[in-house]
Amino acid sequence: MLTLLMLLATPLAAKAWERGKVETFATLPPGEEHPEGITIDREGNVYVVTVAVNKPKTSEGTLNVFDPDGKHLRTVQIKGSSRLLLDVGFNPRTGKLLVVDYQAAKVLSVDPNTGVSSVFMTVTGKNPGLDGMTFDAAGNVYVTDAHQGMIWKIGPGGGEGLVWVKSPLLSPTRPAPRIGANGLAFNNERTALFVANTANDTIVKIPVTGSTLEPGTPEVFVNRAGGGPDGLIIDEHDNIWTACNQSNEILVLEPTQGRVIAKLGDFGGIDRDGAPVGFLWSNSLVFHGEDVLVTNLSLDLGAVISQNERTIDGPWAHQVKRHTIAKIKKRIPEGPDLDLAARQQDPVALLH
Repeated sequence: MLTLLMLLATPLAAKAWERGKVETFATLPPGEEHPEGITIDREGNVYVVTVAVNKPKTSEGTLNVFDPDGKHLRTVQIKGSSRLLLDVGFNPRTGKLLVVDYQAAKVLSVDPNTGVSSVFMTVTGKNPGLDGMTFDAAGNVYVTDAHQGMIWKIGPGGGEGLVWVKSPLLSPTRPAPRIGANGLAFNNERTALFVANTANDTIVKIPVTGSTLEPGTPEVFVNRAGGGPDGLIIDEHDNIWTACNQSNEILVLEPTQGRVIAKLGDFGGIDRDGAPVGFLWSNSLVFHGEDVLVTNLSLDLGAVISQNERTIDGPWAHQVKRHTIAKIKKRIPEGPDLDLAARQQDPVALLH
């Protein structure tokens, strides 16, 4: 008993999250701002589309291509697109590069060298807001609708999208930004699809069954997932990696209970060249060898929409002059002492 009392009187030190070091992978060329969607090809080249609110409303969108080391190779104007492009990805079955056009509410098939495009998918409804995109092994395409609270599905040949899932859990219920269903990814066995709801700070889980991936009833997998979970990807262990745009970090969640096992990165101000240090509105992310690449959207939402929509990142984003893609090591560092709270609640455990 005396030993127990002595241990209880001794302060217990807990480790903080080891957040790793955020570096700059690439800088967009002058005139190209607000990188959002990101993907890679088989050679490791990196493809990024932008939300070009800095350009006239009639401007076409752009695709920026970098080599595996971050050297800028080319900027391609996407013919027939709007300036507001949110996601990009290669269909694993057909090899086609698909781009989500948020403003035009369609998905385009794009030649990554010339920018020539054709309409791949159209959707219906009141004010659709196409956002994130993922694929299954058969080449079917799944696209979130951040306004209407649904996920659209279309086959590898394209056409008119069909509603795969619709749920209030995928709708935005608070500002800002007024973006609901956003990044999405299947687990490795394709028994579940996980979706980030940005406005609600939730990760939604949709059970999936059968060879045709029939969806079950969506449920909230975890609440309070950082500040604005945005892009979402899943690693080989089914851990869920989501970039949180208002807390400027990557959260890594284990797949059974949604327990956070890593918090990576942070915001460190604006450097003398006008580039963000670390993450600033960390947005979409992709695994790239031993690294994770993250687009820094760096968007002053209040200036673009209205001051009623301003966010905590807005004043910092307003100072950005050079727009970047960040990188951080793809590793889960040793986190805080997760047994500390349990030991404090159960003093007897200190004796073991």
